Amino acid sequence: MTKIKLVIDEKYQDIDGFIEGLPMSFLQSGEVVYSGRNLIKTFEVGGFKLNVKSFKKPLFINQVMYATFRKSKAKRSYLYAHMLKKDGFHTPDPVAYMELKKYGLLKYSLYISIHEEFDGMMRELLHGTVTDHEELIKEFAVYTARLHEKKILHLDYSSGNILYKRHNNKYTFYLVDLNRMKFNKTIDLDTACFNFRRLWGSDEMMALFAKEYAKERNFDETTCLNKIFEYRKKFWGSFKKQHPGATPYIG
Repeated sequence: MTKIKLVIDEKYQDIDGFIEGLPMSFLQSGEVVYSGRNLIKTFEVGGFKLNVKSFKKPLFINQVMYATFRKSKAKRSYLYAHMLKKDGFHTPDPVAYMELKKYGLLKYSLYISIHEEFDGMMRELLHGTVTDHEELIKEFAVYTARLHEKKILHLDYSSGNILYKRHNNKYTFYLVDLNRMKFNKTIDLDTACFNFRRLWGSDEMMALFAKEYAKERNFDETTCLNKIFEYRKKFWGSFKKQHPGATPYIG
């Protein structure tokens, strides 16, 4: 027996017919934005441009977990987006989430959000110099400190999940890929520095980031810097073994 659970934000009830039809229309229509572990497509409907993210079918053990005590990735993305916005942080507006279960096990889930156009993402620190990106790095460090002071921890804090819009040389940051987050968690120095291990950029860029972040959090700058580089070295050393040629900085 197949059951579908659908939750739509009240602001977007006018496009409920389109959303209800996604299990049938998703694979046959829409424009592919990303195809990998998950699949993301854009659709234009009712005056809105939507991002629809289809999560990969879970392993059987995870199907059981999602059927019993764990929220699906789609549901978590939807809930965490609302929580972020409530705390004053930016992410594409959450529209809906859908879960398809068969015999009580989760087989398929979708997260729908408003499509946003951005000026850039933190991946651009793969290239250039500190001078090229100085203001971006400083504002990003302050933003991250504010996020952590609010007890919000994005567990996939990688450069592809952090985008920005620029207006009058000021940056507004947006978080995406929200299914792995923690809220109401006190974030100490060690937790923060471990969280930064995946970020892209040169050593000089990370040193500037560490300095500005430590200043905002009243942490010891040297300790912060040493811990960031310790965790960064371990992560990228391991990552390169699995993905030869991978690097956080090209120059």
